Amino acid sequence: MVHSIQTKVQETSLLLRKQSLHTILEQLDSYVMELSKKDRRKKYHKMKQNPYSFYRGSAYLFYYDVTKIPFSFHTPEHKPTWIMGDMHFDNFSSFQDEAGHLVFDVDDFDEGYLGSYLYDVLRMVVSIRLLAEQQGITDEENRDELVTTFLKAYRKQIKKFAKREDDPKALHFTVDNAKGPIKNVLNKLEERQATHELHKQTTVNDEGERVFNLEKEKLEKVSPKEYKEIKEHWDYYLDSIESSLFKGNDHYQIKDIVKKTGAGVASTGLKRYYVLIEGTNELDNDDVILEVKEARPAIPAYFVPYNGTFWDYYKHQGERVVATQKAMHHKTDAYLGHLTIGNREFYVRERCAYDKDISPKHLNELKPIKQSVKIMGKIAAKIHARADQDINEELLDYHSEDVIYQTIEGNKDAFIQEMVLWSRFYKRQVEQDYELFLDWLETYFYKS
Repeated sequence: MVHSIQTKVQETSLLLRKQSLHTILEQLDSYVMELSKKDRRKKYHKMKQNPYSFYRGSAYLFYYDVTKIPFSFHTPEHKPTWIMGDMHFDNFSSFQDEAGHLVFDVDDFDEGYLGSYLYDVLRMVVSIRLLAEQQGITDEENRDELVTTFLKAYRKQIKKFAKREDDPKALHFTVDNAKGPIKNVLNKLEERQATHELHKQTTVNDEGERVFNLEKEKLEKVSPKEYKEIKEHWDYYLDSIESSLFKGNDHYQIKDIVKKTGAGVASTGLKRYYVLIEGTNELDNDDVILEVKEARPAIPAYFVPYNGTFWDYYKHQGERVVATQKAMHHKTDAYLGHLTIGNREFYVRERCAYDKDISPKHLNELKPIKQSVKIMGKIAAKIHARADQDINEELLDYHSEDVIYQTIEGNKDAFIQEMVLWSRFYKRQVEQDYELFLDWLETYFYKS
C-alpha cells in the first residue's frame, strides 16, 4: 500500500505534464498550424535530437508556461514592445544589409508581435544555458556567467538608449567592432563572392539558361500548378515592395522556381520556395534568388494579451513578418515584400550570399560563447529600442527603451538574479519535457 502511494506521488506530476504536452502539441501543430502527419514526423524528428532542438521547436510550450508566471520585471501591459518572439542563440547570424555592409544581427522575424520585452529575454537566457551544455560547458556557475553576461550587456545598452547616449538606428555590428566568433564569421564572409549563393544553388542547362540545380539535396521540383500560382500572384509581391527600392518589373522576371525543404526546426511543414529572378540585366551572373516562405500568426499571439490595433494593421501575416524585420533592422533587405497564394500568406526576401551562422566548432569554450552572448545582448536591446522608431504612433506612441529602463534600473541586481534563477529552473524543465516528449512519440504519436 505504501509503495503504491509513493508510486502515485512520483508519477502524478509527470503524468499531468505529459498530458499538457500532448494537448499543446495536438492543438498547435495539428489544429492551429494544420501540419500533416508527415510534416509533423519531420518536425519531431528534428526536435528529438537533443533538448536544445526540442526547445527551438516548441516555442508554444514556452509561451504556455511563461505567460502564467507573474515575473517582477514585466513592462506594463498597455506599453508592450515589438518583440522578436522567438529569440534564441541560433536566431542570430550575419548577412549583407541594403547598403552592402556585412553585419551580425537577428535573422528570424516569423514570430514578431507586441508583448513584454521580457519574453525575448526569458527565451534567450534559457537557450544560452541549453546551447552551453550542448557545447560542453557543464559547470553551472559558468553557465550562470554566460547568462549574466547577456543580461548585463542588454541592461547597459538599454540604459544608453534611454539616456540618448546611443542611437538604436546607428548601432550595428561589423568586422570593425565585433569580437570572437562573430568577428571570425564576418572576416570569412569578406572573402566570399556576391555570386556564392547563386553558384551554389543553380546551374546552367543545355540551353544556356540558368536554373536551379535539382541535384541539390534540399531542392525539389514544383508542380506545374504551384509554378503557375506563384507567377499569377507575382504582381501582388511587386506591389508590396517599398517604392524607393523597386527596380522595375523586368528585374523581377521569374526564370525558375523550386521547393526548399529541410530548413529550420519550428518552421518545418510551412511551404517555402526559391524563386530565381532576372536581376539587373540579362547576364546570368547577376540573377537573384528570392525566398518565398509561408507565414502564420505569431506564436506569442495565442498566449499574450490580444492587441486589436496590431491585428488591424497587420491582417496579412507575411506583411507582419516583413514589418518586423524592417522595424528591427536599420538597413534592411531591398527585396522584402509579401503575397497571397490561395489561402496561404507568404513573405519574400533575398536569399543572401552572406548569410552565415556561428559554427558550433568555435563555441567549445567559455570565452568565445561569452564574447558572442555579450554582443547578442546589445543586439537584443537594439531591436527592442529600434522597433518603435518608424511605426505608426497608434501602435507605439512611446519609446520602448524608456519603459524597459524604468522597469529594470530601479532594481537591476534583482533583475539579473531573477533571470539567472529562471534560466536554471526552466532549463531543467525543458530537459524533463524533452524526455516526456521522447516517451510521447513512442507511446502515442508513432502509433496513432
